[in-house]
Amino acid sequence: MREFSVPPLVNVAPETNITDLVIRQAANPSNPALFATLDTAGQWQDIRAVEFLQDVSALAKGLIANGVEPGDRVGIMSRTRYDWSLVDFAIWFAGGISVPIYETSSPSQVAWNLGDSGAVAAFAESAHHEDVIRRAVTAEGLEAVTNVWQLGDGLDVLRNAGTGVSDEELESRRSHAVLSDVATIIYTSGTTGRPKGCELTHGNFVELSENALASLGDVVNENAKTIMFLPLAHVFARFISVLAVAAGAQVAHTPDIKNLLADLQSFQPSFILAVPRVFEKVFNSALTKAEDGGKGAIFHRAVDTAIAYSKARQAGSVGIALKLKHAIFDRLVYGKLRAAMGGNVHHAVSGGGPLGERLGHFFHGIGLQILEGYGLTETTAPISVNTPSLIKIGTVGAPLPGNAVKIAEDGEILAKGVCVMKGYYKREDLSADTFVDGWFRTGDIGELDEQGFLKITGRKKEIIVTASGKNVVPALLEDQIRADALVSQVLVIGDNRPFVGALVTLDEEALPGWLERHGLPTSTSVEDATENATVRAAVQELINRANQSVSQAEAIKSFRIIPSDFTEASGHLTPSLKVKRAQVLKDFDAVIEEMYSAPKAS
Repeated sequence: MREFSVPPLVNVAPETNITDLVIRQAANPSNPALFATLDTAGQWQDIRAVEFLQDVSALAKGLIANGVEPGDRVGIMSRTRYDWSLVDFAIWFAGGISVPIYETSSPSQVAWNLGDSGAVAAFAESAHHEDVIRRAVTAEGLEAVTNVWQLGDGLDVLRNAGTGVSDEELESRRSHAVLSDVATIIYTSGTTGRPKGCELTHGNFVELSENALASLGDVVNENAKTIMFLPLAHVFARFISVLAVAAGAQVAHTPDIKNLLADLQSFQPSFILAVPRVFEKVFNSALTKAEDGGKGAIFHRAVDTAIAYSKARQAGSVGIALKLKHAIFDRLVYGKLRAAMGGNVHHAVSGGGPLGERLGHFFHGIGLQILEGYGLTETTAPISVNTPSLIKIGTVGAPLPGNAVKIAEDGEILAKGVCVMKGYYKREDLSADTFVDGWFRTGDIGELDEQGFLKITGRKKEIIVTASGKNVVPALLEDQIRADALVSQVLVIGDNRPFVGALVTLDEEALPGWLERHGLPTSTSVEDATENATVRAAVQELINRANQSVSQAEAIKSFRIIPSDFTEASGHLTPSLKVKRAQVLKDFDAVIEEMYSAPKAS
């Protein structure tokens, strides 16, 4: 199939904007709890719709009093926390446009986001973030940025400043924007070049939310709860945050990932959202813990049973013997994994990259249905997603209502619909190149099956063409190798080279346990482990297994283990945990040249 579209199930009035979602929930007789925050005693406290509306309104009045005009851009630099969403909605209530900034951004990156967007003010989580913003403003002479407010108690300044603004003025500002107006400019974290500002409209968020709820109502509803730990500066978490308000679902936040396990267990969410690497880490951590405790064989049998059970359910029939086996492992293994995630999680939404069919079946088999979806910043996150009633593990689902997908002649995925952005801010040239006959060019390669389910097979720009002219899709190999607990990251290379190679990094957390199980000193450093024969043999075995899924010409013939991991801090990962391929190739050029000048591995 070359094209598949789904008509919208919900039509939204043109004069609507995101703030109407809050108004709707505050008018709801049940006054649903939209958020939850931890008090000083470590107890979760509900923040209900009416209370949220009152505080958002007070902050919006403060913004108006400080000169923020309709259409003005306001930056937000913070970790994921309740105040992030609070000021995001306050900016919209004041008629402004919010500009997210990753809290790990350098002054030069902050300066680009604020300067390119023409921001007039910014919110900072802490004194550190405020200092970074002010340094950026001073260094680049961003005279338009006249105010920087800290979150938390610092917001009282805004609340007090707005007491003289009338309700009528606030309502005029709140209702100023319509569906076609820009709500936010999100700068792509970018694996190459300067970030581009994606103009996402109120319609992108509202129409996509309303139509997504028509498909995902069993997951996101007034009785649902989730914990947000992905960065709200990223479009995936941002969309879910708005979607939850539209549904009346409750959202808690974990700013520090170290507290995630405890917060999951105390808050007990009904669904979570994460990028595939999080699910890989959950699986690998459980595997490592089992093997360290001498229960590796049991865990592996439990994994095989979960996968078989999931596949049988998807096929429509589970045999009695498999049901009994599954029930035993549910008591021994699966129940403990669910308890670790709070005991109440039934669904997870995965995006930002391919999850892999094996992991999808494993989690489904233990009672956690992962709904894998697909989208980009330019598409307000989801173009397509699997739903509880329409799921095919190994795909990223069918287009959501109001969206359409088309496969171009060269295999590129094209998208159209309520999800697609207005354009790139101040970059008409890029916008023109990105759209063809009204279709947005995603840059990804994929295929549609006869039921409209989309499968991602690679990234167009990342396709490797070897010296012999063979096309190689790196993700097909990388995902399989990275799934092992020993490996943290892997980058398949070989563009214009005589054969396919790979750069591999080790998982520093999993390494000590792995070394102990293989009779090696646990004190062995990562650097020494890269040269260890046993470690290298294990990586070679992982590569051999992955090579079985591709042709001989596409197989990895040689590899090098890098003694340091690819991280956001090292400049090799984006904030959404995607590898910056060009940066890795540049920084490890000497290693790559040595690999290709050495005798080719068998």
